[in-house]
Amino acid sequence: MIKSMTAFAKSEVTEGALTVSVEIRTVNSRYLDCVIRVPHGYQGMEDKIKEWIGRTLSRGRVELRLFVGDASGDSVAYEVNLPKARAYYRALDTLKGDLGLSGDIALAQITGVQGLITAADVAVDMEYQAAVIERCVNQALSDLDAMRTAEGDYLKKDFGARLEFIEGTIDTIRRDASDLVAVYQKRLLERIKALCEGISEVDQGRIAQEAALLADRSDISEELVRAASHVMQFRAIMDSEEAAGRKLNFLLQEFNREFNTMGSKVGQAQVAHLIVDVKSELERLREQVQNIE
Repeated sequence: MIKSMTAFAKSEVTEGALTVSVEIRTVNSRYLDCVIRVPHGYQGMEDKIKEWIGRTLSRGRVELRLFVGDASGDSVAYEVNLPKARAYYRALDTLKGDLGLSGDIALAQITGVQGLITAADVAVDMEYQAAVIERCVNQALSDLDAMRTAEGDYLKKDFGARLEFIEGTIDTIRRDASDLVAVYQKRLLERIKALCEGISEVDQGRIAQEAALLADRSDISEELVRAASHVMQFRAIMDSEEAAGRKLNFLLQEFNREFNTMGSKVGQAQVAHLIVDVKSELERLREQVQNIE
């Protein structure tokens, strides 16, 4: 199955006073690499979120941001350090008396003391919140997967067009390479005549033999058969339900190996140009496959 590794999704779930929102962004990576950012107090959710991601995605760098808002009055609380407040008040009152100052001691003079009023830990029903968070994350993952699949469908069409070109070129190379013996025989005869100008007799049988040897060393029929097989395998992998990226990347390496071998064997200019065209298409395929899950 062809799925892109590049996508973005966002979801939000509100239940009662609790609002959870999730943003997910993915880019290509050799492995599944998760970067989770959660609010203070929710670090315990990171492993769970990675587990949920792993159910949907198999490759790619995943950046997920979790936002949690609780509008209930019980979600915020503060504690007052009364012993510290009393001690500070007494210190101010002593200072006032010693210096003969008048006036009342204002509340603002006391509340400004660092550490006098601090945020208190509020008991959170994490089981309830975790269920809402899971629903929100899964919703975002579903949208993300839909986007990756849509992009994958586009890439699959592009791959199909390029494979058709490669397949057609393989057939053309096969036809052009079928008369190599005659081509090499003609080429040898021309060279020998140029070298042996003035000599009337030329052993045609020996020329035919040497041409056959050259053609045998330049035979690319096996490489063509394997290349055609790779085209069929490429299509089968695209249609499979499994993640295709790694397999397609390996198959393209095999593709390149076959056409590199053909290029080193064939001395026919027309066939060599066709091989260069195919290698150019294979490079474009390789670039695109890097983004496939």
